[in-house]
Amino acid sequence: MVHRAHSGDPVAVHELLGVIAPVVVRYCRARMGGRDLSYLSADDVAQEVCLAVLKILPSYEDRGGSFLYLVRAIAANKVADAFNAVSKDKSKPVPDLPEEAAAGVGPEGNAVALDLGARLERLMSRLPRNQQEIVSLRVVVGLSLAETAEALGISPGRVRGQEYRALAKLREMIEVGDRQWAAGG
Repeated sequence: MVHRAHSGDPVAVHELLGVIAPVVVRYCRARMGGRDLSYLSADDVAQEVCLAVLKILPSYEDRGGSFLYLVRAIAANKVADAFNAVSKDKSKPVPDLPEEAAAGVGPEGNAVALDLGARLERLMSRLPRNQQEIVSLRVVVGLSLAETAEALGISPGRVRGQEYRALAKLREMIEVGDRQWAAGG
């Protein structure tokens, strides 16, 4: 499919985007923590990734590697660019207030969800970068063992081992944090 898309086949280009777009969206949402960064959302960044893939497709040279690995590298760079752009933007946009309160969760539920997301982000940041990538791709994005290995350019066995160590470390950090909280410290 990649070779046909590279050759300019519009049907293949459409099929390729149909395959990579959902993966890219999940990857960007996972890496950005599901939050909007000022004027950039994970979906916006995912769209930029897809456009960048389309832009490089005519000049793509298959060197025996995985095309998905290239897509992941582009996505990682675009997410990093989004974080850099937001860190330079000192404005504080405020959304319009709704006419009435949203049904459902409410402020208390939102606070709990934000706290859990922030806690998970802090825990994930303490893992080595390769383990962060593997957990994001396997757990959040939902890639299979083989797909993750292909995307990262490593063996499935290495993915399995790194994922096991990462999840064990996360469990350990959560248990230590819970014990500290229960002890009042």
